[in-house]
Amino acid sequence: MDIALFSPSTLFADDDDLSSEETKETEQSHVERRHSFPGMELLIREFSFHQLNANLLWPGTFAFAEWLVQNRSLVEGRHCIELGSGTGALAIFLHKSFHLNITTSDFNDQEIEENIAHNCRVNGVTPVLPHIRHSWGDTFPAADPDWDLVIASDILLYVKQYPNLIKTLSVLLKSDKLKNDRAGSIMENEHNGGTHDIGLPRPAFLMSWRRRIGKEDESLFFDGCESAGFQVKHLGSRVYCITPKDQVSGDQVESIVESST
Repeated sequence: MDIALFSPSTLFADDDDLSSEETKETEQSHVERRHSFPGMELLIREFSFHQLNANLLWPGTFAFAEWLVQNRSLVEGRHCIELGSGTGALAIFLHKSFHLNITTSDFNDQEIEENIAHNCRVNGVTPVLPHIRHSWGDTFPAADPDWDLVIASDILLYVKQYPNLIKTLSVLLKSDKLKNDRAGSIMENEHNGGTHDIGLPRPAFLMSWRRRIGKEDESLFFDGCESAGFQVKHLGSRVYCITPKDQVSGDQVESIVESST
């Protein structure tokens, strides 16, 4: 795994610019901060440093939370998994705000899992959210995953990991169970005269990417998705919808773009 040569804390210029309030240092390796999300405040324990960069909340997390609130009809009622959950803050917010059935996931790392569980408990989420340890590109722990929505925020830092990320997305978005569920949904809609709006495609990957890297590097991921059989659409506000090409029509995704702008 490539290790970033900088800390995400450098993205926050100074204490006055923080949207969060540092409350107390729990020990040398952790710090707890209060972060403002739409309609609520969360107390989040963050690593002072973590070699896999799962230590702090990235600025894109808050922008994505705002976008999801504005477009909540796209995600309500979904069976969701988050990639690169880090501290678990976004998943905790979505569970508390939308009552979303969401599973967290991140590298195969015990510290990350334990920290997400801690953040669940201190924010009143008990039992804690289910968590899957998974390093992109490795065999996925669930043989036939059935999450119909995958989300992530600011996960394109490691360019060399793009092929592994796309491999994981292929497993999550192209499972046999999801294909069968999709076929059943289409048949039911046709039986009802085609009047049911199926909204965001099932399955779909919603990704917010606020951090800036070179456009050439960024395009490597999106081009890789296209080559792997995915359709990529920018929904506005640096939020992207990625879906299997053979499971969604262009008109359906265009309607989502229009409704979310």
